[in-house]
Amino acid sequence: MQPGTKKILRFVQSWIINTLAVALAVMILNGHIHCEKKPDLLLAALLLGILNAFVRPILMLIALPLLIFTLGLFTFVINALLLYFVGYLLRPSFYVDSFGYAFLGALIISIISIALNVLTGNSRVTVQRRPPPPNNKNDGNGPVIDV
Repeated sequence: MQPGTKKILRFVQSWIINTLAVALAVMILNGHIHCEKKPDLLLAALLLGILNAFVRPILMLIALPLLIFTLGLFTFVINALLLYFVGYLLRPSFYVDSFGYAFLGALIISIISIALNVLTGNSRVTVQRRPPPPNNKNDGNGPVIDV
């Protein structure tokens, strides 16, 4: 497979995952995140993905002191701002009632996206396991508690 084709497939896979996450957030927060039709949902997910790719790194750099102070939790506020901004841009076909619901929606979208990206292998998060200990119990390789 050519590198360009691989990038396009990864983008489409990421867009599908993002669309599923946004759709689930709309269903969970029904009545607070509004979506008129399914094409509006696709457009909202695409716009959110584009904003996450280009605007989010700039916001993260600007908010770096807050990110350090809050140990990264301010990222959820940035995600909520982007979701609220998407709702503002696509109003009346897709919108979010308030910033509080944008925060909850961004939290739901983040959790679902992380889970689906890990399941599909489209993630930067990797899970590694240690090799099992040998069966010899007298070799000093018992359980270790790292503090």
